[in-house]
Amino acid sequence: MTQKIKKYWLQSCEDWNYIFKQELRHIIKDEGVLIFFFLVPLAYPLLYSFIYTNETVREVPVVVVDESHSADSRAYIRKLDATADVHIVEYCPDMATAQSRIKSRDAYGIVRIPSDFSLRLARNEQVPVSIYCDMSGMLYYKAILTANTNVSLDTNARIKVQKAGNTTGQQDKVTEHPIAYEEVSLYNPQNGFASFLIPAVLVLIIQQTLLLGVGISAGTAREQNRFRELMPVDRHYTGLLRIVLGKAWAYLLIYIPISVYVLGVVPRIFRLNQIGNPGDLALFVMPFLLACIFFAMTVSVLVRHRETCIMLIVFSSLPLLFISGVSWPGAAIPSFWQVVSYAFPSTLGVNGFLKINNMGAQLIDVRHEWLILWGQAIVYFFTTCLVYRGSIIASRRHYIARYKRLKAELLKRAQ
Repeated sequence: MTQKIKKYWLQSCEDWNYIFKQELRHIIKDEGVLIFFFLVPLAYPLLYSFIYTNETVREVPVVVVDESHSADSRAYIRKLDATADVHIVEYCPDMATAQSRIKSRDAYGIVRIPSDFSLRLARNEQVPVSIYCDMSGMLYYKAILTANTNVSLDTNARIKVQKAGNTTGQQDKVTEHPIAYEEVSLYNPQNGFASFLIPAVLVLIIQQTLLLGVGISAGTAREQNRFRELMPVDRHYTGLLRIVLGKAWAYLLIYIPISVYVLGVVPRIFRLNQIGNPGDLALFVMPFLLACIFFAMTVSVLVRHRETCIMLIVFSSLPLLFISGVSWPGAAIPSFWQVVSYAFPSTLGVNGFLKINNMGAQLIDVRHEWLILWGQAIVYFFTTCLVYRGSIIASRRHYIARYKRLKAELLKRAQ
C-alpha cells in the first residue's frame, strides 16, 4: 500500500510539473498572452500614475467681471488670484464676453462682483459674489469653489475685526474665529486625485490582465484543441486536478512578482500613500490572486476564439471600478449591484487593499474581505474543475468523431 501511495504521489507530482512547464511554454510562445501578462501590468500602472502625478488641479483659468471697480473688489480679486487653485487670466467688461471665454475654453469659471459690492459692505449689508463654473470637469468646480470660499471667509473675518473695535490682538483672533477648527485630511493628506483613485486602478489591472491573458490562452487552446493533449484517456478526476493546479501554479508564479511591482513598487515610485504592514498586505493579496486566477480560468470557458476574450473582458473594466465602491460611494450603489459586485474578486481586493495600504489597517481589520476572497478562491476552483472537465470531454468527443470520420474514409478508399 505504501509503495502504491508513493508511486501515485510521484506520478501526480510528475504530471503537475508537466502541466506547469507546458503552460509556461505556451505563455512564452504566445505574444498576445505575453502582452497582457507582462507588458500591460508593467506599463499601465506607470501610465495612469504619470497622468495623475500632479494629484490636484492648480491654477485653473478664471475670468472676472468686476462691476464695482472699487478698492474692496480689487482687494478681493487680488486675494483670489494669489491662491494656488485659481489664476485670473482676464478682466471682462460684461457677462457676455465672459461667457464667450468659457465657450472657447480660454477659462473654466467666471467670478462676478456686483456694482454695489463696496456700498453694501459699508452699510453692513450682506453682498453676494457669484461664481459660474464649467461643470464638465468636477475638479475645476472644486478648485474655483474652494478658492472663493477661502477668500470670502478671510474677507469676512477682516470686516468683522474692523467693525468690532477691539483693543488687543487676542480679541481680534476671537472675533475672526470664535470656534477654532483644524482640518485634517485622513489617509490622503494632499487631497490628491492620484492617492484616491490609483490604488483601486492598480488592483483592477491585476484582475483584468489575468482575465485577458488566461482567456487568450484558453481561446488558443480551444482553437488548437490542446485540452486532449493534457489529459490521457486512462486518467479521470485526479488528472483533472493536476491540470487545474498545474496551470494555476504557472499563473501564480508569474503574478506574484507582478503584484509586488504593481502594488508595492509603483506607489513608492510616485510617492503615493503607503502606511500598511507589508506582511499583512502579502497575506491579503495571496487569496486575491488565487481568486482572480480561478475566476479567470472559469470565465475562460466562454472564450472560443482569441479575439472573443478582448471584447468580453475589456468593456467590463469601467463598470467594475464603479461598483467597487471607490469612484462612486458604496452606500449609494443599488443593492442589486452590490450583490453582483461580490462575484468579482476586484471588489473585495480594492477595498481590502485600500484599508491596509492607505489606512494602515491590520489583517484582522479586513477579515471580512479576506475570508470572502478565500471563499471565492475555493468556489471558483471547483467551477474551474467543472468547466475544464466539460472542455476535456468535448475535446475527447472531437477526437473520437474525427477518428471515426477518418476510419470511414479509409474503409471507403479501401473498397
